Amino acid sequence: MNKLVIVTGASRGLGLAICRQLLQQGYTVLALARTLSTDLNALTEQYGSDLTFVSVDLSDLDNIQPLCSELIKLHGRPYALINNAAVGYDGVLATMHNSEITALLNLNVQAPILLTKYLLRPMLLNQSGRIINISSIIARTGFNGLSVYAASKAALEGFTKSLSREVGKAGITVNCVAPGYMQTEMTNSLQGD
Repeated sequence: MNKLVIVTGASRGLGLAICRQLLQQGYTVLALARTLSTDLNALTEQYGSDLTFVSVDLSDLDNIQPLCSELIKLHGRPYALINNAAVGYDGVLATMHNSEITALLNLNVQAPILLTKYLLRPMLLNQSGRIINISSIIARTGFNGLSVYAASKAALEGFTKSLSREVGKAGITVNCVAPGYMQTEMTNSLQGD
C-alpha cells in the first residue's frame, strides 16, 4: 500500500511541484486547493487514483476539523502532511486593511496549526509520520512590503521547532523548508531588493 501524503496549496507553484515529485516517487497524494487548476487536472488524469483533488478553502477555520475527519474516513491515516498553502499581500503595514491581515494570518498560521492538530492524531496512533511546513527566506531576511507575511512565516518556523520536540519521540518528524525566491503566480507582483 502506498503512503498517503496530504499537500495544501496544491493547484499551482510549489504545491503542484511537490505533488508531481511525490507521485513520481510512488506516494498517494491528496491535493488540497480552492480550485482545480488546469495543471493539477492534467496531473490527476496522468496518475489516476494515486492523486485525489479536494476542493477546500482553508481560510474557513471552522471547516478544518470536519475536513480532516472526512479525509481520514475516506482515505485512511496519512503518512505525511505538507502545509504549503499561503497568501501574501504586497503592501506596507500602515495601509493594509485589517481584513487582509486577518485573512493572511488565518491561512498562513492558523490553518496549518489546525490541520496539523487533527492530522497528527492518526500519526500518533501509527507511531510514525512526517509534517513539513513551507516557510520562506523572508521570515529571516524580511522584505519591503511583506511584514505580515514575514511574521506569519516566522510563526510557522517557531511552531515547527516546538512541535518537533513534542512529537519526535513518537516517531514523527516535523520540519520546515524555507525556500528562497521562486517565480510563481504569488511572487509575480513583488518588486524590489
